[in-house]
Amino acid sequence: MQKLVIATSNPHKVEEIEAVLGQLGIVCVALRRSDIPEPIEDGATFEENARIKAIAYAQALGVTVLADDSGLEVDALDGRPGVHSARFAGIGASRGERDEANNNKLLALLADVPDAARGARFVCTLCVARPDGTIEAQTRGTFEGRIGHAPRGSNGFGYDPLLVLEDGRTSAELSAQEKNARSHRGDALRKLVACWSGASSPR
Repeated sequence: MQKLVIATSNPHKVEEIEAVLGQLGIVCVALRRSDIPEPIEDGATFEENARIKAIAYAQALGVTVLADDSGLEVDALDGRPGVHSARFAGIGASRGERDEANNNKLLALLADVPDAARGARFVCTLCVARPDGTIEAQTRGTFEGRIGHAPRGSNGFGYDPLLVLEDGRTSAELSAQEKNARSHRGDALRKLVACWSGASSPR
């Protein structure tokens, strides 16, 4: 089994990624080195930020690294929060506190927006970089829905409780298997698997 370092400390993301990449015989390992400076994600797009993270950590660790940048685009907000999704509200010490604050801010901004205009999507960009800075693969996936009026569901994280899908459930009401099959990260990961078809593992 080959190991691939995932440039995140979020265990939910690592689980979702390994659930798909495991079919290539890849064991995904979370980033645990606290001595590596966190790169400044100042890109204007998800793609730019994913590349920044992947290259920085691959060079620092001397191994192949997969990084993702993901977030929520809301049509009524001209694509916001976009690359600022994780710290949209700008408050909260823990991930749970930030998620709650972000969701509350989003609901407040959309309070007077009708259902027909609440279209939104999750976006995930994945980038795999080698220690020499070479980009081995980069993919983008999306997960379409609309923003509900109140959070529902206990699965997932972030904005999952607010994204209402075509079947009426939120992303947070899907099982892990359903989410991997339908989500933005699952979409990007399947495209990544296709990029690596015929290759035994990350180099």
